[in-house]
Amino acid sequence: MEYHDPRIAAIYELANPLGRDAEFYLSLAGLRPSSILDLGCGTGTLCCALASRGHQVTGVDPAGAVLDVARTKACSEQVEWIESSVQSYISSRRFDLIVMTGHAFQALLSDADALAVLKTARGHLKDRGRIAFETRNPAIDWAAEWSARPPRMLSGGTIIETLEITSAKGEFVSFRTLYQFPHESLTTHSTLRFPSRQQVESLVARSGLAVRQVFGDWDGSSFEQTGSREIIFVAEIADEASRIRGCSHSLRKGLN
Repeated sequence: MEYHDPRIAAIYELANPLGRDAEFYLSLAGLRPSSILDLGCGTGTLCCALASRGHQVTGVDPAGAVLDVARTKACSEQVEWIESSVQSYISSRRFDLIVMTGHAFQALLSDADALAVLKTARGHLKDRGRIAFETRNPAIDWAAEWSARPPRMLSGGTIIETLEITSAKGEFVSFRTLYQFPHESLTTHSTLRFPSRQQVESLVARSGLAVRQVFGDWDGSSFEQTGSREIIFVAEIADEASRIRGCSHSLRKGLN
Protein backbone atom coordinates (compact mmCIF):
# COMPACT_ATOMS: atom_id res chain seq x y z
CA MET A 1 0.00 0.00 0.00
CA GLU A 2 2.93 2.37 0.59
CA TYR A 3 3.56 2.54 -3.15
CA HIS A 4 0.34 4.52 -3.49
CA ASP A 5 2.33 7.37 -1.87
CA PRO A 6 3.81 9.57 -4.65
CA ARG A 7 6.96 10.14 -2.56
CA ILE A 8 7.61 6.39 -2.28
CA ALA A 9 6.87 5.95 -5.98
CA ALA A 10 9.48 8.59 -6.82
CA ILE A 11 12.06 6.88 -4.59
CA TYR A 12 11.27 3.51 -6.18
CA GLU A 13 12.06 5.06 -9.56
CA LEU A 14 15.43 6.32 -8.31
CA ALA A 15 16.33 2.99 -6.71
CA ASN A 16 15.46 0.81 -9.71
CA PRO A 17 17.19 1.90 -12.92
CA LEU A 18 17.34 -0.26 -16.04
CA GLY A 19 19.61 -3.21 -15.18
CA ARG A 20 20.76 -6.66 -16.26
CA ASP A 21 17.33 -8.12 -15.59
CA ALA A 22 15.75 -5.67 -18.02
CA GLU A 23 18.32 -6.56 -20.67
CA PHE A 24 17.37 -10.22 -20.23
CA TYR A 25 13.66 -9.49 -20.74
CA LEU A 26 14.35 -7.19 -23.69
CA SER A 27 16.35 -9.98 -25.30
CA LEU A 28 13.56 -12.45 -24.58
CA ALA A 29 11.06 -10.16 -26.34
CA GLY A 30 13.29 -10.13 -29.41
CA LEU A 31 13.43 -7.67 -32.28
CA ARG A 32 10.21 -8.61 -34.05
CA PRO A 33 7.31 -6.43 -32.80
CA SER A 34 5.03 -8.41 -30.49
CA SER A 35 2.34 -7.90 -27.87
CA ILE A 36 3.69 -7.84 -24.32
CA LEU A 37 1.98 -7.67 -20.91
CA ASP A 38 3.99 -6.51 -17.87
CA LEU A 39 2.27 -7.61 -14.65
CA GLY A 40 3.32 -5.47 -11.69
CA CYS A 41 5.04 -3.00 -14.01
CA GLY A 42 5.99 -0.48 -11.31
CA THR A 43 7.22 2.82 -12.73
CA GLY A 44 7.24 1.37 -16.24
CA THR A 45 10.96 1.39 -17.02
CA LEU A 46 10.82 -1.94 -18.84
CA CYS A 47 7.48 -1.15 -20.50
CA CYS A 48 8.85 2.03 -22.05
CA ALA A 49 12.06 0.30 -23.15
CA LEU A 50 9.96 -2.39 -24.87
CA ALA A 51 7.70 0.22 -26.49
CA SER A 52 10.75 2.10 -27.81
CA ARG A 53 11.65 -1.07 -29.71
CA GLY A 54 8.29 -1.25 -31.44
CA HIS A 55 6.45 -3.71 -29.18
CA GLN A 56 2.79 -3.24 -28.25
CA VAL A 57 2.92 -3.04 -24.46
CA THR A 58 0.40 -3.11 -21.62
CA GLY A 59 1.57 -2.33 -18.09
CA VAL A 60 -0.53 -3.38 -15.08
CA ASP A 61 0.07 -2.26 -11.51
CA PRO A 62 -2.21 -1.81 -8.47
CA ALA A 63 -0.51 1.45 -7.36
CA GLY A 64 -1.67 4.53 -9.22
CA ALA A 65 1.28 6.58 -7.94
CA VAL A 66 3.87 4.43 -9.72
CA LEU A 67 1.81 4.56 -12.93
CA ASP A 68 1.81 8.37 -12.65
CA VAL A 69 5.63 8.22 -12.70
CA ALA A 70 5.51 5.79 -15.63
CA ARG A 71 3.39 8.19 -17.68
CA THR A 72 6.12 10.86 -17.53
CA LYS A 73 8.69 8.73 -19.40
CA ALA A 74 9.74 8.74 -23.01
CA CYS A 75 7.54 6.42 -25.11
CA SER A 76 4.97 6.19 -22.27
CA GLU A 77 2.25 7.35 -24.67
CA GLN A 78 2.81 4.15 -26.63
CA VAL A 79 2.01 1.99 -23.58
CA GLU A 80 -1.43 1.03 -22.30
CA TRP A 81 -1.38 1.63 -18.52
CA ILE A 82 -3.88 -0.24 -16.35
CA GLU A 83 -4.38 0.31 -12.61
CA SER A 84 -5.43 -3.08 -11.31
CA SER A 85 -4.31 -5.88 -9.05
CA VAL A 86 -2.66 -8.61 -11.08
CA GLN A 87 -5.03 -11.23 -9.68
CA SER A 88 -8.13 -9.39 -10.91
CA TYR A 89 -6.81 -8.14 -14.26
CA ILE A 90 -9.06 -9.17 -17.14
CA SER A 91 -8.68 -8.26 -20.80
CA SER A 92 -9.95 -9.57 -24.11
CA ARG A 93 -6.44 -9.20 -25.47
CA ARG A 94 -3.98 -12.08 -25.73
CA PHE A 95 -0.22 -11.60 -25.58
CA ASP A 96 2.91 -13.11 -27.12
CA LEU A 97 4.91 -12.52 -23.95
CA ILE A 98 3.92 -11.85 -20.34
CA VAL A 99 6.57 -10.76 -17.85
CA MET A 100 6.61 -10.22 -14.09
CA THR A 101 9.87 -8.58 -13.09
CA GLY A 102 11.57 -6.93 -10.11
CA HIS A 103 11.06 -10.10 -8.05
CA ALA A 104 7.36 -9.20 -7.89
CA PHE A 105 6.54 -12.91 -7.68
CA GLN A 106 8.03 -12.94 -4.18
CA ALA A 107 5.44 -10.43 -2.97
CA LEU A 108 2.81 -13.17 -3.48
CA LEU A 109 2.87 -14.61 0.02
CA SER A 110 0.50 -17.56 -0.40
CA ASP A 111 0.03 -20.37 -2.88
CA ALA A 112 -3.47 -19.03 -3.54
CA ASP A 113 -2.17 -15.61 -4.59
CA ALA A 114 0.65 -17.06 -6.68
CA LEU A 115 -1.72 -19.47 -8.38
CA ALA A 116 -4.21 -16.68 -9.10
CA VAL A 117 -1.50 -14.62 -10.79
CA LEU A 118 -0.24 -17.56 -12.84
CA LYS A 119 -3.80 -18.34 -13.92
CA THR A 120 -4.25 -14.70 -14.94
CA ALA A 121 -1.14 -15.03 -17.09
CA ARG A 122 -2.32 -18.37 -18.51
CA GLY A 123 -5.65 -16.82 -19.50
CA HIS A 124 -4.01 -13.93 -21.38
CA LEU A 125 -1.40 -15.87 -23.36
CA LYS A 126 -1.63 -16.59 -27.05
CA ASP A 127 -1.34 -20.25 -27.99
CA ARG A 128 2.40 -19.97 -28.56
CA GLY A 129 2.94 -17.28 -25.95
CA ARG A 130 5.38 -17.34 -23.06
CA ILE A 131 5.47 -16.05 -19.50
CA ALA A 132 8.74 -15.15 -17.80
CA PHE A 133 9.41 -14.21 -14.19
CA GLU A 134 12.03 -14.65 -11.48
CA THR A 135 12.45 -15.32 -7.79
CA ARG A 136 15.58 -15.28 -5.65
CA ASN A 137 17.19 -18.63 -4.85
CA PRO A 138 16.31 -19.53 -1.21
CA ALA A 139 19.62 -21.40 -0.89
CA ILE A 140 21.24 -17.97 -0.43
CA ASP A 141 21.05 -16.47 3.07
CA TRP A 142 19.41 -13.26 1.93
CA ALA A 143 18.54 -12.06 5.44
CA ALA A 144 22.19 -12.21 6.51
CA GLU A 145 23.36 -10.62 3.27
CA TRP A 146 20.90 -7.75 3.50
CA SER A 147 21.65 -7.21 7.20
CA ALA A 148 25.29 -6.61 6.30
CA ARG A 149 24.47 -4.22 3.48
CA PRO A 150 25.66 -0.65 4.16
CA PRO A 151 23.32 2.32 3.65
CA ARG A 152 22.82 3.29 0.01
CA MET A 153 22.96 6.85 -1.31
CA LEU A 154 20.26 7.88 -3.77
CA SER A 155 19.71 11.06 -5.75
CA GLY A 156 23.30 12.24 -5.41
CA GLY A 157 23.41 11.50 -1.70
CA THR A 158 20.36 13.59 -0.78
CA ILE A 159 18.48 10.39 0.19
CA ILE A 160 19.99 7.69 2.39
CA GLU A 161 18.38 4.24 2.15
CA THR A 162 18.83 1.86 5.11
CA LEU A 163 17.39 -1.66 5.24
CA GLU A 164 16.69 -3.49 8.51
CA ILE A 165 15.61 -7.14 8.72
CA THR A 166 12.69 -7.45 11.15
CA SER A 167 11.92 -11.17 10.77
CA ALA A 168 13.28 -14.23 8.97
CA LYS A 169 11.17 -17.35 9.46
CA GLY A 170 11.00 -20.27 7.07
CA GLU A 171 10.18 -19.06 3.56
CA PHE A 172 9.53 -15.48 4.66
CA VAL A 173 11.79 -12.49 5.22
CA SER A 174 10.37 -9.20 6.50
CA PHE A 175 12.26 -5.94 6.50
CA ARG A 176 11.88 -2.23 7.07
CA THR A 177 13.41 0.31 4.69
CA LEU A 178 14.15 3.82 5.93
CA TYR A 179 14.62 6.70 3.49
CA GLN A 180 16.27 9.65 5.21
CA PHE A 181 15.90 13.08 3.56
CA PRO A 182 17.56 16.27 4.83
CA HIS A 183 14.40 17.31 6.67
CA GLU A 184 12.19 14.20 6.90
CA SER A 185 12.20 10.42 6.68
CA LEU A 186 9.91 7.80 5.15
CA THR A 187 9.61 4.13 6.07
CA THR A 188 8.27 1.16 4.11
CA HIS A 189 7.57 -2.34 5.41
CA SER A 190 7.87 -5.43 3.21
CA THR A 191 7.60 -9.19 3.42
CA LEU A 192 8.92 -11.47 0.69
CA ARG A 193 8.49 -15.18 0.14
CA PHE A 194 11.38 -17.38 -1.01
CA PRO A 195 9.86 -20.52 -2.55
CA SER A 196 12.00 -23.31 -3.94
CA ARG A 197 12.26 -24.13 -7.62
CA GLN A 198 10.16 -27.23 -7.02
CA GLN A 199 7.40 -25.24 -5.29
CA VAL A 200 7.20 -22.76 -8.13
CA GLU A 201 7.18 -25.46 -10.80
CA SER A 202 4.32 -27.18 -8.97
CA LEU A 203 2.30 -23.94 -8.95
CA VAL A 204 3.09 -23.36 -12.62
CA ALA A 205 1.80 -26.84 -13.47
CA ARG A 206 -1.39 -26.33 -11.41
CA SER A 207 -2.09 -23.13 -13.34
CA GLY A 208 -2.14 -24.91 -16.70
CA LEU A 209 1.34 -23.79 -17.69
CA ALA A 210 4.53 -25.78 -18.19
CA VAL A 211 8.07 -24.62 -17.45
CA ARG A 212 10.14 -24.56 -20.61
CA GLN A 213 13.44 -23.09 -19.35
CA VAL A 214 15.03 -22.28 -15.99
CA PHE A 215 18.02 -19.96 -15.75
CA GLY A 216 20.23 -19.09 -12.79
CA ASP A 217 21.46 -15.67 -13.87
CA TRP A 218 20.65 -12.83 -16.26
CA ASP A 219 23.37 -14.01 -18.64
CA GLY A 220 21.23 -17.06 -19.46
CA SER A 221 23.36 -19.54 -17.55
CA SER A 222 21.77 -22.71 -16.20
CA PHE A 223 20.29 -22.79 -12.70
CA GLU A 224 22.46 -24.40 -10.03
CA GLN A 225 20.75 -25.35 -6.78
CA THR A 226 23.43 -24.03 -4.42
CA GLY A 227 25.28 -21.45 -6.49
CA SER A 228 22.72 -19.47 -8.50
CA ARG A 229 21.29 -16.28 -7.04
CA GLU A 230 18.23 -16.20 -9.27
CA ILE A 231 15.66 -18.72 -10.45
CA ILE A 232 14.34 -17.39 -13.75
CA PHE A 233 11.39 -19.25 -15.26
CA VAL A 234 10.13 -19.24 -18.82
CA ALA A 235 6.84 -21.10 -19.23
CA GLU A 236 4.13 -21.61 -21.82
CA ILE A 237 0.68 -23.12 -22.06
CA ALA A 238 0.97 -26.74 -21.01
CA ASP A 239 -0.61 -28.26 -24.10
CA GLU A 240 1.72 -26.25 -26.31
CA ALA A 241 4.73 -27.38 -24.28
CA SER A 242 3.65 -31.00 -24.68
CA ARG A 243 3.21 -30.53 -28.40
CA ILE A 244 6.72 -29.09 -28.78
CA ARG A 245 8.23 -31.91 -26.73
CA GLY A 246 6.38 -34.41 -28.89
CA CYS A 247 7.66 -32.81 -32.09
CA SER A 248 11.22 -32.79 -30.73
CA HIS A 249 10.90 -36.46 -29.75
CA SER A 250 9.62 -37.37 -33.22
CA LEU A 251 12.44 -35.43 -34.85
CA ARG A 252 15.09 -37.15 -32.73
CA LYS A 253 13.50 -40.52 -33.46
CA GLY A 254 13.55 -39.78 -37.20
CA LEU A 255 17.18 -38.73 -37.09
CA ASN A 256 18.03 -41.97 -35.31
